Amino acid sequence: MFTGIVQGTAELVSVEERNEFRTHVLDMDDVMRKGLEIGASVAHNGCCLTVTRIEGERVSFDLMRETLRLTNLGGLKVGDRVNIERAARFGDEIGGHAMSGHVICMAELVEIDEAPDNRRLWFELPAEYARFLFEKGYVGVDGISLTIGDVRGARFSVNLIPETLARTTLSDRAPGDRVNIEIDPQTQAIVETVERVLASRNDPVR
Repeated sequence: MFTGIVQGTAELVSVEERNEFRTHVLDMDDVMRKGLEIGASVAHNGCCLTVTRIEGERVSFDLMRETLRLTNLGGLKVGDRVNIERAARFGDEIGGHAMSGHVICMAELVEIDEAPDNRRLWFELPAEYARFLFEKGYVGVDGISLTIGDVRGARFSVNLIPETLARTTLSDRAPGDRVNIEIDPQTQAIVETVERVLASRNDPVR
């Protein structure tokens, strides 16, 4: 489990390409690596990956075909940075919202509204996921727990304070970029449960 409170960013220093398979090697500092072991879970732009090798400051992670299909990680190149969060532990403060690290889709950044001390980003989801968007609801954007501002069909906005911009890669995002999206699991469960109940009531067989 993750909380959506990104702990920092890490640089991608090596990419090993194979057939529909990738290995990413990140340069992780001492704080990020403290207590890290092979088999541990680390979220990269909100996608849960498993540590496969640790060599000093360099930590390796394997990306399977499904990960490359659903997330923006397959488009990264050496020198890019990713948002990093270590798996939550019992007793940790939950400053964001509970997240699984399972990316449901990507969204396109379509508009940026600048203000002196904050920034509003507008994203567009694939239409089939618009039903999970609610004003003041939660969403995971590249692993960051954010509150939804406005909703307009399949588009939604989030408002970023300077600390979020300084700590994450969202400060570098430009229109046309694609980000990883994790829908709040509770919201998804409620919406899908209501849909099933309504469908069963309208089923002529019943």
